[in-house]
Amino acid sequence: MFAIGEPIARADIPSLCDTLRTLLADSVAEVVMCDVRALRADAVTVEALARLQLTAVRLGRRVRLLHASPELCELIDFMGLRAPMSSGSTPV
Repeated sequence: MFAIGEPIARADIPSLCDTLRTLLADSVAEVVMCDVRALRADAVTVEALARLQLTAVRLGRRVRLLHASPELCELIDFMGLRAPMSSGSTPV
């Protein structure tokens, strides 16, 4: 489980990706569940989630979003990222 517990600034994205890379290096899991309940629905959040997904895909893995707010789901859908960022508990 990978939880993001606070709003994300654009400058935080590289370190989030590094943290995910480290987590995946020590795991055999094919899917990382990412708890996003604390995140607001904005473009920086969606960019960060897309970059996290890209990081996972490059390592042969996937990220699934858990507890995404309806607003975040709508923004992801609006930005055309529904399929790459589908959720484990709430379809995005």
